[in-house]
Amino acid sequence: MNGNWLRVSPDELKRAKTDLDWAYGLAMTHRDGDSERWTTTGKAWHGLDFLLERLGFDIPLVLGAEGFVELPDVEPDSEEMFDFLDGLEDDWGYGPPSYLRPIHVATAASRLTALTEDDLVRGVDAQELNRAEIYPGPWKGPGDLAWVAHHLPGVRSFFAAAAGDGAAVVCWLD
Repeated sequence: MNGNWLRVSPDELKRAKTDLDWAYGLAMTHRDGDSERWTTTGKAWHGLDFLLERLGFDIPLVLGAEGFVELPDVEPDSEEMFDFLDGLEDDWGYGPPSYLRPIHVATAASRLTALTEDDLVRGVDAQELNRAEIYPGPWKGPGDLAWVAHHLPGVRSFFAAAAGDGAAVVCWLD
């Protein structure tokens, strides 16, 4: 399970909202073409999300702030959600994609500028991630936390470039 981001223009986001098949094709073209508009956090997505949230980062970078598909109002790990996702046409791997509007991207880029790898993991015990059942686990120590934190410079660069372009970001897990 990998976290993915695709930088899109406001016009591309508008089109994606009405044509997720087109958006999926665009995402795969950039992912498979080693484009600067696409990046991944690999399996570190959940750890990164946890660590950012722990710091009070209020923009959900990994999972997006807004959905393309309206999800049912049920627990994420419930049988009802699994049944819903099982029949979903717009599943990009582990559910439908979501997105961050350009204002979210700009705010995130600004907040990420001052954040260091040390800030991200300072005071964190790997057991916190185990207790929270953070993927991929099990978390064994500082080396595992450093593995998540080493993604931060790439995340920072990606969001800075997206903000500089006035772009939105499509987020998905596959």
